[in-house]
Amino acid sequence: MNEKKIYSWLGLAMRSGNLVSGDDTTLRDLKKMRLSLIILADDASANTKKLFTDKSSYRNIACRQFGTKEELGRSIGKSPRAVLGIKDKKMSDQILILLDGTEI
Repeated sequence: MNEKKIYSWLGLAMRSGNLVSGDDTTLRDLKKMRLSLIILADDASANTKKLFTDKSSYRNIACRQFGTKEELGRSIGKSPRAVLGIKDKKMSDQILILLDGTEI
């Protein structure tokens, strides 16, 4: 997995307006079915991981763990973030390919 490319895609998603970050904003968009992918930081709290894993599973939205809060925040030009949501389906597909190392 090429971490540098994943962080670049996250930055691109942020600049294009296709990324939401933070627990509250991401959870709101997740419930409204506006997201295609949820990315959780490896060092997010157990409660946060369980909440987003359960909610995304129920709504058939992909959810992956990747990076630390610090790295995720830095990649989008913000303070540390435990959870990110990708809105655009094609962008989320590209990020999933990089995360999973397989074609969709």
